[in-house]
Amino acid sequence: MTDEMMERSRAAATVMGLANVEFRRGIIEDLPVEDGWADVVISNGVINRCADKHRVFREIMRVLRPGARLQFADIATGKTVPEAAVRNIDLWTD
Repeated sequence: MTDEMMERSRAAATVMGLANVEFRRGIIEDLPVEDGWADVVISNGVINRCADKHRVFREIMRVLRPGARLQFADIATGKTVPEAAVRNIDLWTD
């Protein structure tokens, strides 16, 4: 996240009265929190940009508490996406 994105996120949480929300800068392969810390992990287009998706999901599972949730809006596949599909925007959007 850029500094501006962090500021906007924190400001929005304050306006909404969300005292239990925290924003930290980090990378998804090495999240800056201890084991079992998170009630939820949300990813919006981050996982699909990571080369080692197995590492990403292991890291997410490490930080989630028992019974916690993962919500992601990414395209995640273990297969190589053909170049023609990568370049076809209609396959990636509604």
